[in-house]
Amino acid sequence: MSWIVLCAVACGLLLWCERRAWRPGIWSFKMLAASAFVATALSAGALESVYGQIVLIGLGLCWLGDLLLIPQRSEAAFLAGIGSFLLGHVAYTVAFFTLPLSGGALAVAGAAVAVLGVFVLRWLRPHLDGIFRAAVPAYIVVIGAMLATAIATFAAGATAGIAIGAAMFAVSDLSVARNRLIREDFATVAWGLPLYFAGQLVLACSVAG
Repeated sequence: MSWIVLCAVACGLLLWCERRAWRPGIWSFKMLAASAFVATALSAGALESVYGQIVLIGLGLCWLGDLLLIPQRSEAAFLAGIGSFLLGHVAYTVAFFTLPLSGGALAVAGAAVAVLGVFVLRWLRPHLDGIFRAAVPAYIVVIGAMLATAIATFAAGATAGIAIGAAMFAVSDLSVARNRLIREDFATVAWGLPLYFAGQLVLACSVAG
């Protein structure tokens, strides 16, 4: 519980720093919050199961993605951050496949998230150029696969936290896309960051057997 509280406090301070564009505070509190969700998984017993170990890998990749996305004007760092988060989504998907899945729910959820993905891509496409024209669609596909698989685990009897955490993570990605590809504003950060860290915490807690 202490790690969860630490993550929440660090996220609140991060928002304060974001509002004031105080870069040292952004670096410090973002990585403190990210480290807290990794510690949450470890304290919940992530190393005691295959599912937990793979989720821990995903959390570690998201930790790295957080670090890489802090620089504001580096396209290389942004691309590397996207790549790290993409691998994090892949790790979560692999972890979910270690649990029982409902095939019917996977098919229905897959179709639903595919439709949503088309709408998201249409929203972002006018703002994409260069390598982002390929990177963003690939990222959307991977997010959709993760979310559909998480829903399928819930339909098969797994804790709802898996589907909830995956959905929170997926929706929070929209805030990053809007801020980095369309227009920066604090209002987007104000809902995106808490949703992201909450989603990671929920997934971290899901490793408890």
